[in-house]
Amino acid sequence: MKPQAFLFLFAWILPLVCAAERPNIIFIMADDLGYGDLGCYGQALIQTPRLDQLAAEGMRFTQHYTGSPVCAPSRAILMTGKHSGHVSVRGNSQWPGPEKGQMPLSTREITIARVLQEAGYTTGMFGKWGLGNPGTPGDPLKRGWDTYFGYTDQVLAHNYYPEFLLKDGERIPLDNEVKYLSKTEWHDGLGSYSTKQVDYSHDLIVEAALEFIEANQDKPFFLYLPFTIPHDNGEAPVGFRQEVPDFGPYANTDWDRESKAYASMITRMDKDIGRVVDRIDQLGLGKQTLILFVSDNGPMTDSHEFVRRFNSAAGLRGFKRDLYEGGIRSPFIARWTHHIQPGQVSDHLSAFFDFFPTALEVAGLPPHPQADGISYLPELLGKWQPQHPYLYWEFPLTFMGAGNGFQTAVRMGNWKAVRRDLLNNPTAPIELYNLESDPSESINVAADYPEVVTKVRHIMRDAHIPSDDFPHVPLP
Repeated sequence: MKPQAFLFLFAWILPLVCAAERPNIIFIMADDLGYGDLGCYGQALIQTPRLDQLAAEGMRFTQHYTGSPVCAPSRAILMTGKHSGHVSVRGNSQWPGPEKGQMPLSTREITIARVLQEAGYTTGMFGKWGLGNPGTPGDPLKRGWDTYFGYTDQVLAHNYYPEFLLKDGERIPLDNEVKYLSKTEWHDGLGSYSTKQVDYSHDLIVEAALEFIEANQDKPFFLYLPFTIPHDNGEAPVGFRQEVPDFGPYANTDWDRESKAYASMITRMDKDIGRVVDRIDQLGLGKQTLILFVSDNGPMTDSHEFVRRFNSAAGLRGFKRDLYEGGIRSPFIARWTHHIQPGQVSDHLSAFFDFFPTALEVAGLPPHPQADGISYLPELLGKWQPQHPYLYWEFPLTFMGAGNGFQTAVRMGNWKAVRRDLLNNPTAPIELYNLESDPSESINVAADYPEVVTKVRHIMRDAHIPSDDFPHVPLP
């Protein structure tokens, strides 16, 4: 063989060899699960043995944060590696086009799915996308996914017994009978509940994910599992909004129906995560598969009996839609057999936008200039870990007035700063809390540390990039 021909062949084969050796990545995300809803995070009433085991076999993070206190922007931040100051989707905003659904991810954004796909990974997403329906710029097949199954619309995803699920853009009909609500509602008629409940979407999504693992066991894959559990169906009749086929081990408790259902949803999810882990181990893939688990934002408010009963926010201040700790601090568990030492607990400050650079480093790919985050792979492997100078969030006013008047927040070391209700009070003061001594954010010490407040004020100004879709309240 001529030397030139050999070099050409070597250059062509090398990427294939490297791709074959790249680790698999499984990212599992619950929906509206509180920081305190798992046994390994202090939950005493809800059974989560498989996630507790996952934590025991790997690393449990105590200071991991979501991208936002609501669904769509958290998912956008996870996918793009951008924080909420300049990601294209910053709130749960409905799309006015004929495709309906949520505002799609901008074509300017590069997803981690696309980068891994181009590097030779097979990419599969099973569950709730929420970043654009088919026919929009956010169509999953346009954003790096080889295959997907589940919901692209997050309002349709409220119903666990839907009329159909989508597989690669095609409607897969289910044996449920669905009642859609009025088109005059905020959801434009997409809100629904089912009068005949047969096919439970979560169960179908899990089966599809297991099939994906089986089909791709001999090549590197990125599996994204954004489950809908334990998000409620807010459009269902009151008292029946936590939808689940049965109450499992909680059937004989003296709890109200929604508490039984909420607990059984989480335990059901826990069992199915165990099935995913077991399948990986049965196929001998544990050593080459990084498994991550998080929640997309904090739990529903304490107006729900079950949130109070289970102390879902674990004593942290705030809930979903708040930039206090209860709205954005997430359980975070990582397991990677023979790479992450078992039984580790980390207090490393990290957030959703760190996943993009972490996945790149795990895959042996160079950093991407789009990402704001810092890879937490060194922390997982017990090596020296670079730290964030700060973490930043903003949350604008969104549909149904669910933005709490515009909020911004900064985490800087042990300091946590929050500004809220800026729409009604543009000169709202910066609240400052020392999370080391005051994790519940109950004592505002801003008056005692003016130099910290000044530094935070500059961060809040500099981290924000204007958005026509999500107007910002100017910061004085």
